[in-house]
Amino acid sequence: MNSLLPTFLIIGAGKSGTTSLHKYLDQHPEVFMCPVKETNFFELEGEELVRSRKQDPERFKHYPQSVTVWEEYVKLFNQATRAKAIGETSPMYLYGKRSPENIRKYLPEAKLIVILREPTSRLYSRYLHLARDGRLPTPNFEDALDKNNTVWWTRNDLVQEGFYYKHLSRYFEFFPREQIKIFLYEDLQKNPVKVMKELFGFIGVDDSFQPNMEVTYNLSGKPKNGFINSLIGADGVLIKSAKAVLPGGVVKLLKKSTASQKMVQNIRKKNLERPPVTPEVKKRFYSEVYADDIDKLEKLINRDLSRWKPKA
Repeated sequence: MNSLLPTFLIIGAGKSGTTSLHKYLDQHPEVFMCPVKETNFFELEGEELVRSRKQDPERFKHYPQSVTVWEEYVKLFNQATRAKAIGETSPMYLYGKRSPENIRKYLPEAKLIVILREPTSRLYSRYLHLARDGRLPTPNFEDALDKNNTVWWTRNDLVQEGFYYKHLSRYFEFFPREQIKIFLYEDLQKNPVKVMKELFGFIGVDDSFQPNMEVTYNLSGKPKNGFINSLIGADGVLIKSAKAVLPGGVVKLLKKSTASQKMVQNIRKKNLERPPVTPEVKKRFYSEVYADDIDKLEKLINRDLSRWKPKA
């Protein structure tokens, strides 16, 4: 069996800084990050993928980049020969029902990294992400409060992903606490240097290394100009054309170049609107959806989450 397998996994939550953590870790000379972000292997192993959006317009199972065969998954890490730590990022693992048991089966000693964001803010960021990509399940964010709304409440990456206690408690059944490292999104926002130092120490690499953290990745928002978004958005024509025309090595260099990434992200940022959630809507989501789970999560992870609770 190939010994070059992940020594750590970033398991979520989505829209909570997982892409940034992945990119910052990838800069460390002792770390190898999987070239495919969101392989989703430990949740979708053996499943037949839905490759076309037309087959799954509500995107319940449309994860075309996923890897579902073990032999193909192993090959992704063939280049990690000099790495002290090998990582993979798939936020689906947090809420996936099969993931905890499969991770223990294949990678019993892997360290698990979790980053959590106040659940209503996370959900709203997901809403803006879908707005950016023209894939909104319904026009209004408040529609997610309707528990009879099938898409918002059945698609796991929407309302359901925010029940962190429910998801994490399963991991604590399969793994010892010292194998799981939990950060809060606000920790990363306020003191990214401290977070990365802790993270590097946790995975066993030089914690004095400081990655370039000037770029904010995976921005969400409603596009101001649809034409600009069609050119330089995540699925933009220019991005796709560059990948098709340029040699693979050049594309990899551009992906790793902080300067080029910063330029693209700044252009995207200027074309995105991010209107805030009103306090009233936040209170409703807290009281009607997430309050009980947050209270239980506080005890599970031993962190004060009062900032997640709207004032009366």
